Amino acid sequence: MRGTPRTRRIPRPALGVLIGVTALFTAGTLATTPAGAAPEPGPSTALVHSVPASAQQQARDFWTPERMRSAVPLDLLDADVRSTDAAPRAGRPATVAPTVPTAGTADVGPAAFPNGGGAWTGGGAVVNTAGRVFFTYQGRTASCSGNAVTSANKSTVITAGHCVKLEGAWHTDWVFVPGYHDGQAPHGRWTATKTLSTPQWTASEDINYDVGAAVVAPLDGQRLTDVVGGQGLAFNTGYNLRMYAFGFPAAAPYDGQKFIYCSGTTNRDFLLSSDHGMGCDMTGGSSGGPWFTQFNEATGTGLQSSVNSFKYNFLPNRMYGPYFGADAQNLYQAAQSS
Repeated sequence: MRGTPRTRRIPRPALGVLIGVTALFTAGTLATTPAGAAPEPGPSTALVHSVPASAQQQARDFWTPERMRSAVPLDLLDADVRSTDAAPRAGRPATVAPTVPTAGTADVGPAAFPNGGGAWTGGGAVVNTAGRVFFTYQGRTASCSGNAVTSANKSTVITAGHCVKLEGAWHTDWVFVPGYHDGQAPHGRWTATKTLSTPQWTASEDINYDVGAAVVAPLDGQRLTDVVGGQGLAFNTGYNLRMYAFGFPAAAPYDGQKFIYCSGTTNRDFLLSSDHGMGCDMTGGSSGGPWFTQFNEATGTGLQSSVNSFKYNFLPNRMYGPYFGADAQNLYQAAQSS
């Protein structure tokens, strides 16, 4: 292999490149933060883009079932990974508990773990909290994935940084459609009042910090997690973890209409990032979909600890997701406090 490895960003086009190495350390016991409470903030702050009320209404009207069905990942481009040598800032391990209905169980088959990519047929809370993200980028309709999480404002969605801002511009017409299927929005189209990302992604698109968030407006007098529930979160968990990744890949061989998952024991990237790596064949459009630790197959609940971010073009069946350290904590706090 000659030269510098190159990656494909999942957002714009499809997923980016991946590879993993033996983790440098493993997660210990997590300190638990009460549901809705914010992890301890660090000195770095998230950057926020506010969306005017008129633009929110425009976005809600813009995304018809036909436009949602036809939205595609941004063109798949090859690009050098922008990454700093420093690993993401660490903090104290902390968790936020899920806030989802406890009734009902998922019907999960014996092959749920490990799995390199397949339709999630188990049901559970994740089919309601996860969804597709739609937006306009450089005049084109595009899609990513996202997930509703427990938050003080009951209105926070976690996604990838490139799913809110890319190449210096914040995306417009941004909506979240939880439980999406076949052009339908069973729980409504939730428009962003604010989109946020880490300072490192916003300034230089550093792949180690490819984490984004959105605060969505109430819909029909209700707030997001009152309708669909919210998954938990975990920060500073370490590496070498059993994790599940979910998303709505829209690039071949997928078409964006099915809810896909991967699962396996992750490793730390030994090439150009400090990301988690997992065997996974999801493609463009899955960017921003949640990665869970402590995922309960029976209830479809877990602790979100990363998002689908990128792949190396020479490792098409391995996905990478950023480490949720201090800056991801700060991003979450900024979003849930908005």
